[in-house]
Amino acid sequence: MRFDRLRRAALAAAALLALPAAPAAAQSGVWPSRPIRVIVSYAPGGVTDIIARAVAQPLGETLGQSVVVENRPGAAGVIGTEMVAAAPPDGYTLLMFVDGNSMMPTALKSIKHDPVKSFAHITLLGRGSLVLVAHPSLAVSNLQDVIRMGKADPKALSFATPGNAGPQHLAFESIKAQAGFQAQHIPYKGGGQAIVDVVAGQVKLGMLGMAPALPHIRAGKLKALVVTSRERSRLLPDVPTVAESGLPGFEMAQWQGMVAPAGTPPEIIGRLHTELVKAMRTTGVIERLAGIGMENAVSTSPDDFTQMIVRETRRWPEVFKAAGIQPE
Repeated sequence: MRFDRLRRAALAAAALLALPAAPAAAQSGVWPSRPIRVIVSYAPGGVTDIIARAVAQPLGETLGQSVVVENRPGAAGVIGTEMVAAAPPDGYTLLMFVDGNSMMPTALKSIKHDPVKSFAHITLLGRGSLVLVAHPSLAVSNLQDVIRMGKADPKALSFATPGNAGPQHLAFESIKAQAGFQAQHIPYKGGGQAIVDVVAGQVKLGMLGMAPALPHIRAGKLKALVVTSRERSRLLPDVPTVAESGLPGFEMAQWQGMVAPAGTPPEIIGRLHTELVKAMRTTGVIERLAGIGMENAVSTSPDDFTQMIVRETRRWPEVFKAAGIQPE
């Protein structure tokens, strides 16, 4: 009898000691147990889509599960963004998060999410400068030439961008406001359409992403006047920054990153950050980004990416106001 009691007590104690460890072991092994979706809120073939697909394969290999990229375009990125914001926070639905996401609260009157509070931010996945280009027929060689021309005749200049209230539009409007000159905005439905008319000389200036502009710059079909990043682009090392060209402190860049719905467990966010940073350091991904005019960049931690998004979201109201852009 005494032996049975001792044996039962020992078994009970062993079971109690095992209880804290069992859920932890199960938790560490349960994710991921099925394919992961990465939502791209824009059409296939763009920079965001290309980066998503570039990292999906190495990420899937390290996680041991398929990582599937799904395009959910519409409403300037809002449809896909809000789909992920409302998704279960289980690590199986992720979102490519871009500069445009930080503009949404300022650009749109009614959205159902918050760029900071509605997501668990994982990491930056690339950064690219915008570039101001001119058709060779326009008698300008640098930004100061553009400024002088715009001040001398407010109707002399027009500039193309991929669309209204996007990063390219806001970058040029910010330059106009800081330098005090005029130029007419010609918005297009995407960078592809804008670049066609600038190369043809239908519009003499274009504020564009590096990816569509770079081949035409290298071919001599367009003149690169300035880049909008803080430092010169490695892809165009001879082209000065806006800050170097007479507007101190100016900086604006395209960027891409990845987020999950708010409430996703920190251990999943941490694992995703680690594996995405590894993926971004692979030769294939580095070469793919360079091929589309993007520079390899990652966040040192998920919190670092969160703080960046906080700063980006706070900057836009003043920029929109200076540009005279009203929310839609």
